[in-house]
Amino acid sequence: MEHVISVLVENRPGVLAHIAGMFSQRGYNIDSLAVGETMDSTLSRITVVARGDDRVIGQIIKQLGKIVDVVRIVDLAEKQHVSRELVLVKVACDNKNRPEIMQLCDIFRARIIDVGHTSLVIEVVGEPGKISALVELFKPFGILEICRTGRVGVFRGEKILKSRND
Repeated sequence: MEHVISVLVENRPGVLAHIAGMFSQRGYNIDSLAVGETMDSTLSRITVVARGDDRVIGQIIKQLGKIVDVVRIVDLAEKQHVSRELVLVKVACDNKNRPEIMQLCDIFRARIIDVGHTSLVIEVVGEPGKISALVELFKPFGILEICRTGRVGVFRGEKILKSRND
């Protein structure tokens, strides 16, 4: 099962490398990774998507908890949450197929952010399934380049991820 794990960490050099190293040393795969500073500049939020049964995810959380710079860990998959990913896709196009590509963008609520003579750069935000479906539809036109961010997620409603001191 896929789990979205949110990790609040001290915003210091080397913390991300330490966390990624823990995954590597233990033989766990990271499906998605996103890192960014929080509203508190001393803290960063790392969102990791990993697959595994409850035992494996429990081990990952336990090992993360042993890292000194980790402040808080939450498995968002256990709670009501929303998560999204951003993808930029450069698709080959010409005057004949441009309207069809634009129609697909409308259907999937994607945005064309750059127009060239022989390509379009398209921004897609959403669930990984939605993004993968659109990418599959773009393949026959020719995907020239693709860049995916890691997934990010937050709790639904009033619940928030707080540091231990809050």
